[in-house]
Amino acid sequence: MTTLDKIIQLRDLGAATVYEAQGAKGALDSGMKPIDPTSRMAGPALTVDARPSDNLVLHYAVLQAKPGDVLVVDAKGFMEAGPWGDVLTIQAMKLGIAGLVINGCVRDANLIIDLGFPVFCRGLSIKGTGKNQPGKVNVPVCIGGVVIHPGDIVVGDRDGLVVVARDEVDHAIQTSLAREEKEAHMREAIQSGTSNTAALLNLGDALKRFGLV
Repeated sequence: MTTLDKIIQLRDLGAATVYEAQGAKGALDSGMKPIDPTSRMAGPALTVDARPSDNLVLHYAVLQAKPGDVLVVDAKGFMEAGPWGDVLTIQAMKLGIAGLVINGCVRDANLIIDLGFPVFCRGLSIKGTGKNQPGKVNVPVCIGGVVIHPGDIVVGDRDGLVVVARDEVDHAIQTSLAREEKEAHMREAIQSGTSNTAALLNLGDALKRFGLV
């Protein structure tokens, strides 16, 4: 299986499944959401350490990205500027960039959604930014309590975002597939009426301990 095949598989498995399957780790905080809830995204992180209210380094970072990369930008959670908009989106798509994760805001949301470019952010802001401050590219960044290294795989969908360490991709896929199979059997048992969630998850003792049965 090629690296691209693995990335597509992680995307299709979904953020929540991958998060649970790899030991309930790697999930960014719930404030990071897609501007379009139908977005699905996965790809290696091109990390960007940006200054609040300045997007000079974003214009540089886009040019460093390879097709399939996800730009992962720590804009320090600043909510009063939108350092990313439709023009950068068009350029990113032209270069084959797979999506954007930004610890901050974007603007031109309707146009970005119409273009079909996956963007995960903290919110929207119509306010512009300067182009005067330096930043860093391909350095570790911390967003939502998760440290993201260049090349880590970022998986995003309506549920949120999860990061898979680049040397743990195979394990994440294996455990995610096992979890999917287990849950498929659970759904089948519930649908057929042969079992219920309390029995399938062995919750009997816990329920008795609290006097619920």
